Amino acid sequence: METSSTDAETGDFAGDLAGLSRRLREGSTTAVKLTAAALERIEAGNPRLNAVVTLLADEAMRDAEIADAELRAGHWRGPLHGIPFGVKDIFDTAGIRTTAGSAFFRDRVPDEDAEAVRRVRDAGAVVIGKLHTHEVAFGPTGDASCFGPVCNPHDPGRMAGGSSGGSAVAVATGMCAAALGSDSGGSVRIPAALCGVVGMKPTYGRISRHGVFPLSWNLDHIGPLTRTVGDNARVLTVLCGYDERDPGSVRRDPEDFTRELDLGVRGLTIGVPDAYYFDHLDPDVDRRVRAAVSALADLGATVRPVTVPGLADLAALRDAHRTVISVEAYAVHRQRLDADDAQELFDPTVRQRLVDGSAIRGWEYTEALRLLWESRRTFTRLLEDVDALATPSVAVTAPPLGQVETEAAGVEETVRWALTRLAVPTNVTGTPSLSLPCGFSRDGLPVGLQLSGRAWSEARLYRIARALEVGPDSTAVDARFTQD
Repeated sequence: METSSTDAETGDFAGDLAGLSRRLREGSTTAVKLTAAALERIEAGNPRLNAVVTLLADEAMRDAEIADAELRAGHWRGPLHGIPFGVKDIFDTAGIRTTAGSAFFRDRVPDEDAEAVRRVRDAGAVVIGKLHTHEVAFGPTGDASCFGPVCNPHDPGRMAGGSSGGSAVAVATGMCAAALGSDSGGSVRIPAALCGVVGMKPTYGRISRHGVFPLSWNLDHIGPLTRTVGDNARVLTVLCGYDERDPGSVRRDPEDFTRELDLGVRGLTIGVPDAYYFDHLDPDVDRRVRAAVSALADLGATVRPVTVPGLADLAALRDAHRTVISVEAYAVHRQRLDADDAQELFDPTVRQRLVDGSAIRGWEYTEALRLLWESRRTFTRLLEDVDALATPSVAVTAPPLGQVETEAAGVEETVRWALTRLAVPTNVTGTPSLSLPCGFSRDGLPVGLQLSGRAWSEARLYRIARALEVGPDSTAVDARFTQD
């Protein structure tokens, strides 16, 4: 995995956001040092990994100097103040190109920040650059973009995942401390799992999508990627809030998502689905996820099997997701696909997937939407009796770049489906899912555990994840979740 020799004296990222924030306020480090360290890591690692597509070195150093001046004056904006932060290249940034990974938008420069970016900036974060996305955020592999593929930091010959692959790689390698991503079919959780970081897809409507390039109005979610569970909770706290400019935004009281972090799992019930989620997994994924579930029991949680009522065949839900995202993605890009230069400006695989949406009939789309809303009620009933579902985030570890087909437990499927099939159900239901690292495969590739809960239960998911992250002695990750 790509690393940097940067030490604590020049801005080491050791510890979590709370620790970094404390060091900044104490004066034992500065935002300028942290930003310089991030830029150093980008210079060292980005030529191989391709996570950052637009570097904002001068702007970041200027903002870091402003943050330091504010901190010296005693004006502390919160745990993101002075922290290097990355933004997926589908989020509008005022005066800075936002390309969505497509040559079609290579010269697009927005006039204002997306709401999520505004919130991050208002919290004092230092934006270091725009991060790689699968073209128009329509793909889980991260290898289709006008900038080329983003590469896995644990093995640059393998996929980092998509579409928020740049965000996962940048966080994993210390190019930034946290990053914004989007998730319409696993696009936060897939790269989080493949790169070994924490990624949250919150409840639909939690975070404003205003100023974020759309893929699917009914499925798009915004979420943070970070190195630790606590960091993720802190960033989500900053990002949430009602925005009338987003028709899907839901008015909720402000929350502190760190409030349950240290309560442990004793007294909680974890459900383990008895079908679909554990079908034809990579053996190392199966082994590591089951070890994580066993650890939850050892930590005091009640673990029991559950059946998803009315959705035993979750493949139908997956197919509904494919119908909705295909139709809505085509609607977003319909006019551009008719342009004379569309064939040369879109990646051919992405263009074909967009065009395929035009062949779906109205009744098929309507039926898929009906299943979408029915599944939300079904999952609400299921989760009344458990605090979370524990499943793999992704069925396989990171595939080699360019691979189209894969096999797990003797079953062949496309890489795209292997990456997405365990993530898409909660995009359809709109309920929150969190991916966190739960160890490594025998060849050193990260494995992700997915925790899914009822609507608005993000704090509870963070509580469960945090218990696993620190292990039974509350000081270090359990040995079962370290590399063999």
